Amino acid sequence: MRILYGFFTKSAICLFSPLCYDWAMKVHAIKTHRITQEDKDILGVIDAYVKQMSESSILAVTSKIVSLCEGRTLPSQESKKDSIIIQEAEWYLPRSSSKYNVMLTIKNGVMNFSSGVDESNSGGVFVLWPKDSQQSANIIRKHLVAKHKRKNIGVIITDTASVPLRWGQRGVFVLAHSGFSALNSYIGKPDIFGRIFKMTSAAVADALGTAAVLVMGEGAEQTPLAVIEDIPFVRFQERSPTKRELQELRMPLEDDLYAPLIRAVQWRKGGSA
Repeated sequence: MRILYGFFTKSAICLFSPLCYDWAMKVHAIKTHRITQEDKDILGVIDAYVKQMSESSILAVTSKIVSLCEGRTLPSQESKKDSIIIQEAEWYLPRSSSKYNVMLTIKNGVMNFSSGVDESNSGGVFVLWPKDSQQSANIIRKHLVAKHKRKNIGVIITDTASVPLRWGQRGVFVLAHSGFSALNSYIGKPDIFGRIFKMTSAAVADALGTAAVLVMGEGAEQTPLAVIEDIPFVRFQERSPTKRELQELRMPLEDDLYAPLIRAVQWRKGGSA
């Protein structure tokens, strides 16, 4: 097993192997101006702060600034928040089911809370998830490839969520990815003792999102962009993901390890079901 060590600064994290020193993943956060709903062009924002992208690197973009630039906002009226969450959700549980008075939801095949509707770092409005995160990721990737004259550039659009039985928010998933394979499958391959893996796949996109969000921060850091470099384990693709590849990222409930827990509660149908 390769042991990883690393160092973390205010704006970057570096993971490396002290045994081999053959790779070192670098994640560098980028500070921007305070992005609000007055900003209308996500590509313009990126161009203003991302001055260079190396070959085989990935740009992480928080979903918040994509949504703000798209105008995916609504006036912050607490009396209307629940109806907005329900309209955005595919499935939801009422606030009464939560000790913390929040609505657990499923949207775009992802379990989270409040359908992604958020008020933090928003300037006094409700910010919804991007209208089409995958399309946004594809557009950003194509723009970066052309601007920086590279073949392999990836993009992830990140958000945060909670993990069952663990305290703390983290970037545990990405809303969209483009330019690389989101999964690295070990199925059919042997471990170090020759035992064949039957069901293990590395969630590459989600893991990169976790690292990026850690560096970008959750509060007033004002660093909604991050560049990830030196990632030899990522299999880049000179294209956007296909519909089949995107579909393969979604696990049918009948195949989900946590299906007994998910089925044990009475989910209500939301407006996006």
